[in-house]
Amino acid sequence: MDLTHYRFRSLWPLPAPPAAVYEALERVEDYPRWWRQVREVRRTGPADGVIRIRSLIPYDLTFAAREVRRDPAAGMLEVALSGDIDGWARWTLTPHGTGTLARYDQAVRVNKPLLRWLALPGRPVFRLNHRLMMRSGRRALAGRLKTV
Repeated sequence: MDLTHYRFRSLWPLPAPPAAVYEALERVEDYPRWWRQVREVRRTGPADGVIRIRSLIPYDLTFAAREVRRDPAAGMLEVALSGDIDGWARWTLTPHGTGTLARYDQAVRVNKPLLRWLALPGRPVFRLNHRLMMRSGRRALAGRLKTV
């Protein structure tokens, strides 16, 4: 088992129709305005950019994100990631009652030296860190969608 490889899935029930959620999620450059763990997003081209995140652990991760799929009809956004983490991330949106269920899937390998070195003892902490970041993002986006 490669302890530097992670798979994550988060489910976000949100109080807005899929089109509104899609519109919010496709504007990655706005994430730092509502998702406090996303510290910086810098566009480097029309379909790519550099993102810097930090959650509970006071340690930044910086990576390039390159758009792989943008499909509003299917409610799907997918990016390839490279840098401190390599892999991919995908949002899939489906109607859910009067709102939307946003499913976030991610598969990555950690490249940052300290995180690789701490792979075994730090794994539960890194997973908790990710879970807390995603919970914060869900709450922030839900609040933002209620005011739009």
